[in-house]
Amino acid sequence: MKVCIIGTTSWGTTLGVILARRGVEVALWARTKEEADLLERDSENRLRLPGIQMPQTLKPTSDMEAALAESSLVVLVVPSQRMRDNVALLRGKLPPGVPVLSASKGFELDTGNRMSQVIADALGPERNASVAVLSGPNLSREIADGLPAATMVACPDREVSERIRRIMHSPTFHVYVSDDVVGVELGGALKNIIALGAGMVDGLGYGSNAKAAYMAHGLSEIAALGVALGANPLTFLGLAGLGDLLATCDSTLSRNHTLGDGLARGRSLDEMLEIIGSVVEGVPTTAAALKLARGVEVAMPITERIYSVLYNGLSPRQAMVELIGEI
Repeated sequence: MKVCIIGTTSWGTTLGVILARRGVEVALWARTKEEADLLERDSENRLRLPGIQMPQTLKPTSDMEAALAESSLVVLVVPSQRMRDNVALLRGKLPPGVPVLSASKGFELDTGNRMSQVIADALGPERNASVAVLSGPNLSREIADGLPAATMVACPDREVSERIRRIMHSPTFHVYVSDDVVGVELGGALKNIIALGAGMVDGLGYGSNAKAAYMAHGLSEIAALGVALGANPLTFLGLAGLGDLLATCDSTLSRNHTLGDGLARGRSLDEMLEIIGSVVEGVPTTAAALKLARGVEVAMPITERIYSVLYNGLSPRQAMVELIGEI
């Protein structure tokens, strides 16, 4: 058994670590030889997942063909705006019949496409049925630390979903399957917008009641757009909807929550992005989701105001006054 993971993000490294701990051979692809050599030398991703040792069966490499060779599964864990470029590197090298799993949450800004759509478009229609997505309440640090968690894998082909589940499932990382690719992806992407606002609620000191009301409205907003785009509404009550929303809105480990909290405390967007030091998917997702919502005439008042905070200079306090009320 071998799994190829594309992307040395904190989540990509975490998935590689938990698979390798079970004895699965993992090739962790890095974009440059220098990065791969550094990861191999340190046996640790000190930049994105410090303190977590890489098991011996996890091998960093910058050789794409070697990483893909004899792989039973390819997992893409890269920022959403770089997904298409990374998938292009697989073209002509991907072994036939090997499923491709997206563990990235977001939309492509130019097209508004979900990550599975980007992958299928870049690889060609013959790969559509074997493109799957993974999403759930998955804070990478907790999972890397060995704490229990659960996630959802969705694919149009149930046999592919089950095959991925068997590869990924472990006693501390439970994997469930679904055929609602649209719902699972939208839940994972849209909750990042709501988490930005949840961070603002906390940074402003609005309290638990206001935050609970805000999150409930946020879940309704996610479901409204999801149903308009063809998702099963029940998906948003499960791991990829409510579960992911709760974890991301309520944890200081969430980059989106951290960004919203910092904005509410008076820091600028550029300052917070520099402090966080990695991609915060809620920022581009807000712009893409608002465009999608307007296209299908779905009202998304939370997304509208988060967009105004990020791009139009609206203060977090005024945004929350409009959404929740004044204190």
